[in-house]
Amino acid sequence: MGSVTEVKPLGVIAMIEDGELDWKVVAVAVDDPLAEEYNDIDDVPAAIQDGIREWFRWYKTPDDKPLNGFGFDEKYLNAAETEKVIEETHDAWKKLKAGDTEAGKLWLN
Repeated sequence: MGSVTEVKPLGVIAMIEDGELDWKVVAVAVDDPLAEEYNDIDDVPAAIQDGIREWFRWYKTPDDKPLNGFGFDEKYLNAAETEKVIEETHDAWKKLKAGDTEAGKLWLN
């Protein structure tokens, strides 16, 4: 917590939380030994992928919130698509910070 870690993006899943899209990126730290063998989401064992998805499905239920859903038939998008999602969301953030996008209820410091 509170650190910046260089990672290799492997995949992304489109979580739907409270009716809004919330991308969840799966990545491996570049200094992790697994970074040499993991280059795409298909390199990650299915049990790990399933565990990540289920954790995100259920993680807010202790606060009496409903289960989260997922887009793309609950499938992860590959590393190439993940890079596109990261670029798109980063561009949206830059526009928001520059004042080119309406902030709505978002608090920006």
